[in-house]
Amino acid sequence: MALSRTAHIVTAYGEELDQLADDLARMGGLVETQLEKAIAAVVRRDASIKPDIKAREAQVNALQVDIEKRVLRLFALRQPLATDLRMTISALKIASDLERVGDLAKNIAYRAGDLAGYAPLPLTQQVERLGAIVIKQLREVLDAQSSADIEPAVRVWHSDDEVDERYNTLVREMLLAMTEDSGLVGPGVHILFVAKNLERIGDHATNIAEAVHFMVTASPLVDDGHS
Repeated sequence: MALSRTAHIVTAYGEELDQLADDLARMGGLVETQLEKAIAAVVRRDASIKPDIKAREAQVNALQVDIEKRVLRLFALRQPLATDLRMTISALKIASDLERVGDLAKNIAYRAGDLAGYAPLPLTQQVERLGAIVIKQLREVLDAQSSADIEPAVRVWHSDDEVDERYNTLVREMLLAMTEDSGLVGPGVHILFVAKNLERIGDHATNIAEAVHFMVTASPLVDDGHS
């Protein structure tokens, strides 16, 4: 009888951990789609994306709450140790970063409406390229989390310099264009806002990479001189 009860507890514990991983993967998928749609809306200057983005944000926020509750329940009832402990701690951190990415994606999408009243800007292509890099970062680090594979997480962590470089280049060129043509000041401010939010999303992707590395290896991700 005792053995059966123990087996039941172990099975239930495993199911709770699996559900936690599923919720985190679902949250990541929603945020990734949200970001893709937001960037596409900015490129097209399409304000119609707002309702869809708001609906997805509500789903993301609800999942974060569910993940927090699940983690607290795991701590209270199961007292996870070793790998399971790292997974639960990392899940909290990753969910928090994903929620922030969702907020930033929403902010980006809302700028699409602000840009709708202006003519297309050539630098929008650079925003699209920066967005593509950040989306790739997010996708790779979420895949790393799902597969518990640190290699893509480390790769994303090292790619943060590329995001910063492209962001800085875009800002310089946008400010120069605004200086030369005062008519670009209005839309240029929105482009700078979008670029900054993309750069911040890149930072959150590296935070997730660090959490994944800790989850798998129990050690922090540190610079090894890799270029």
